Amino acid sequence: MENMKKYIAEFIGTAVLVIFGCGVAVATGVDTVATSLAFGLVIVAMAYSIGNVSGCHINPAVSIAMLIKKKISVQEFIGYVVSQVLGALFGALLLGLVLNMLDVPGLGFETVGANQLQAIYGEIEFVDYVGAMIVEIVLTFVFVLAILGVTSKKNNAAVAGLVIGGALVLAHLLGLGFTGTSVNPARSIGPAIVQAIGGETEALKQVWVFILAPLAGGALAALVHNAIDKDEE
Repeated sequence: MENMKKYIAEFIGTAVLVIFGCGVAVATGVDTVATSLAFGLVIVAMAYSIGNVSGCHINPAVSIAMLIKKKISVQEFIGYVVSQVLGALFGALLLGLVLNMLDVPGLGFETVGANQLQAIYGEIEFVDYVGAMIVEIVLTFVFVLAILGVTSKKNNAAVAGLVIGGALVLAHLLGLGFTGTSVNPARSIGPAIVQAIGGETEALKQVWVFILAPLAGGALAALVHNAIDKDEE
């Protein structure tokens, strides 16, 4: 029952992340500052809302880091990831439905991007796949390392949400111009599926980049944190 509460919290948190993060990106034409703040502020809000329930991973890259850090079990990891992907899918479906109901010109299923540049261009415009992998690994590494660092001490609990949200804002400020910034496989999978439902399959073809790279970045962050964390000595 306790785990189910965690999974429900992860479902809700990831859905909210997609609705507000991708929603602001679509509504503003992927304005860099607005989109970056939207994703960061959602993390802050969710951290203080569901953090005490599930830890507010709402991201498989964070969950795999917690698995490596032995903060969660393999069973919990699977439950977290399934909940996150389903939450992202629900959020993307709801966002796409609302946008279509509002009949906003140029907006709809096909504009809820797996990453935000795909939402506009339908393909990776500024970097190739190798470059995209490197960018996403680095961004996710920094983001997850910040999470592991700030949550490793109980004294940081009051400010943890702000630090994590700020780290995500930073990742988006840099990454939006290159890959659109995923750093989160779930929030890429959900919108990519919704785009495919709307007839645009390019994001789904490319989504493997935004699954593998963030997971690699999250795993690398956990390994590095294990190496430098004094508590691991």
